[in-house]
Amino acid sequence: MALPSMVRIVEVGPRDGLQNESAMVPTAAKIELVDRLSATGLRTVEATSFVSPKWVPQLADAAEVFAGIARRPGVAYPVLVPNLQGYERARAVGADEVAVFTAASDAFNRRNTNAGIDESLERFAPVLERARVDGVRVRGYVSTVLGCPYQGAVPLADVVRVARALHAMGCYEVSLGDTIGVGTPAKARDMLRAVAAEVPMPALAIHFHDTYGQALANVLACLEEGVAVVDAAVSGTGGCPYARGASGNLATEDLVYMLHGLGIATGVDLDALVDTGAWLSGILGRATGSRVTRARATA
Repeated sequence: MALPSMVRIVEVGPRDGLQNESAMVPTAAKIELVDRLSATGLRTVEATSFVSPKWVPQLADAAEVFAGIARRPGVAYPVLVPNLQGYERARAVGADEVAVFTAASDAFNRRNTNAGIDESLERFAPVLERARVDGVRVRGYVSTVLGCPYQGAVPLADVVRVARALHAMGCYEVSLGDTIGVGTPAKARDMLRAVAAEVPMPALAIHFHDTYGQALANVLACLEEGVAVVDAAVSGTGGCPYARGASGNLATEDLVYMLHGLGIATGVDLDALVDTGAWLSGILGRATGSRVTRARATA
């Protein structure tokens, strides 16, 4: 199939990236990160998470961060919410797009949220209902779509069932995540095809971690199937606290470099993005996870 002419990148660094970083990031730096990212041309920047600070202490300042960012016209700033209480906290500071999350693996979901898949979907029902009334867009995440650290292989039928349920509940977009980074291109392609048979391709996004160095290859395989929305995190931040050895997200800089090399428009200024990633690495006190940024630093 022909590649899409344009890809919308969902930048998840401020949330999915930072939530698993061990070094605590000051609130002012989180606000600056979101502002820097939204100035690069990214159209979607996931700003923070309204999950309980007990579970994600790194993002305990979610309300302060969201209230402090300079929201640009034309840029969406979704926030993660686990339940109706989190939704209400997000709405109190002006969030107009939220995301809910579950897994295709019941074992993983129980470790991550202390609930089975069906229980987690039930928790989302009042969130989706309230969002419809409020005119708030809801994005859905499905993790462990290509493997689980507890049960191993995840049947495609389970991935399809969960993605279909989120879409039917009202999620305008469902992000399919290999959150432990074990997938390979053929498996990624088969998974996307299976889900796209039940959920329209324009309502699907992909989300790959780079544990085994397969993230870009997996993205390309899915682009060839027609997907046009890809999640990534600046500087390759993140990881999965429930999966030993899982590395960070696909670096947004590397994704943009590949897409531009393929002639696919993103609207993103790569130089500004690289500068932002290098700045963030300084804040975190460690080397960037972006190969593009490392290559440019030594060129």
